[in-house]
Parts: sequence; structure tokens; C-alpha cells
Amino acid sequence: MMNRRELLKRTTIAALATGIPSLALAGVAAKTAGEKDAASKPNPLPVPPDGMIPAAFVLGKLAEVLDFAGPLEVFAGAATKTGKPLFAPYMVAATKAPVTVGGNMKVMPDYTFKTAPAPKVIVIPAMDFSGEPQEMFDWIRTASKNTDVTMSVCNGAFVLAKTGLLSGKPAVCHHGAFFRFSAIYPDVHLKRGARFVEVGNLASAGGISSGIDLAIRVVQRYLGTDAVIDLADGMEYQGKGWENPDSNEAYAKLPNFTEEHPLCPVCLSEADRSINTTYKGKTYYFCAKNEKEFFEKHTTVFDQMLAEDAKQDAAKKQ
Repeated sequence: MMNRRELLKRTTIAALATGIPSLALAGVAAKTAGEKDAASKPNPLPVPPDGMIPAAFVLGKLAEVLDFAGPLEVFAGAATKTGKPLFAPYMVAATKAPVTVGGNMKVMPDYTFKTAPAPKVIVIPAMDFSGEPQEMFDWIRTASKNTDVTMSVCNGAFVLAKTGLLSGKPAVCHHGAFFRFSAIYPDVHLKRGARFVEVGNLASAGGISSGIDLAIRVVQRYLGTDAVIDLADGMEYQGKGWENPDSNEAYAKLPNFTEEHPLCPVCLSEADRSINTTYKGKTYYFCAKNEKEFFEKHTTVFDQMLAEDAKQDAAKKQ
């Protein structure tokens, strides 16, 4: 059985099939204090009188369980002031055959992309989408014209980016995929250090558990802050990331790549010392040969990530 790190790598490598050429990393300038405050304030969403907002959870092979189960748990606990369920969640996939997700769990979809009701919320988890039909991406793109929120969780950002909806917009994914995402989707403004990013009716969350915070944020937009405080308390969820979209500062910079504990600069997993390359006088180690090849092909991305890190360091010293 694959561990989580291997599973996440599978969900990012699938994106290589897109054939999108590598360009320079599209960085996002640091926000002013006023802009940060504005970003932290949720934009309210209208609540139907009877609730039951259709929320679609898109399933694909090896979907990361917490990516969709975390938001599902949040949505399942949300209710209107009259006590009616706020959401009517359903699972949608290419077919109604059971989908094998992470941990070898099998999930039965409620609908196919041809039969699914129009959603007002879409949740996209990380998955191995290399074998998924174009229909998945077309459905997400078309359905999102009328959603309140279309959100990706973790490396579900690769799926959302492939639809073209994120082009020219800010987004975030799992920190172990920053390099690959920046190289494959250079027209998306990757925001390292964000717990989640919202732009219009689109939203993306960082790695795995960040999806819970983004889901709470979505409920907050519908029901208000008092309601989600009660919701989080009922879940015994102590995380406060939903209050601050910029609270993933731990992942805002690349880690130190040292000889003592070598990490793969592409995926940040433990590296194999026998797989290495020297770049600008420094030796880097990789977890696999294909990661080494990817790095050597996209060194411009690495350089710009390091440059962004240097700017952050300089700003802190001022």
C-alpha cells in the first residue's frame, strides 16, 4: 500500500500529461496590511430558505481521503437557523462504478458527470487524474459558471488548473508540489504560505488538512462566524486556519537543502544520495531519477523560488 507521500506524488505527476510548457514562475507580490485584512474577511453568500445547497465531491482514482472527507464532515454538520441541513452533498465521478481512493477505500459515486444535478459548491481532492476523461474537466469548467464556490484541496489544484479556470489567478496546493505546480502551470500565481486562497467563486486549499479550514470558511460565508465556531466546537476541531488565509507561513519558503539530511528539491521528500546533480556549485539530491530530470529541465523555477525566499528574508530584516 502506498504511503501518503507516494500518493501525493502520484497525484502531481499526473499533471505532466497536460503538455503545458514551462515558463518563469509567476510570483505574487506581498500584500499590504490593508489587503491582508480585506482577504481575511469572508465574502457572504446567500442561504436558500430551505438550505440543501447541492455540493458535489469529485472523485477520481487514488483521491486523498481527507481532502474530500474533511470538507464533507464540515458540510454535513452545517445547518440553517431552522435546523435544516445547509448542504445536500453527493459524490460524482466518470462512472457509477466504485472508485478506489487512498488507503484502498472504495467509494460509490451517486452520479456521473452526465447525470449529476447542478452544484452550487464543488470540492476537488487530490487524485491521480491521468486516466480521467476530458469530461471531468469539462464538467468542472461548465458547472463552475453557476457555483457559489468551486474549491480544490491539496493537489486537487492540479485538476482545477487543468480546467483553465485558474489561469491568471492566485492559488495554492500542497507544499510538496510547489515546484511541479509552478513549472506545469506558470500562468497560475502560486501563493506559497497560504492556508487557502479565494478569488471570485474559486478557492484552493493547501495540503490535506487545509481543506477542513477552507470548508469551514465556506460555511462561514453562508452562516456567519458564530455558527462556524459552534460547528468547529462540535467537531472538536482546534485549528484556527479558517480565520486567516495566510496562516501557512511554515511553507512560505523552501527548506534548507543540507548534506546531513538531503531532501528532494522537487517534492521535498527524503532523497537518495545516489541520485544527484550539481547546480550552481551546490549538490542536490533526489528521491527518483525522474525528479532529477524534472529539476534539471526547470531550474528557472527553482531560481525564482529562491529569489522569492531571499526577498522575504530581506523584508524581515527591514
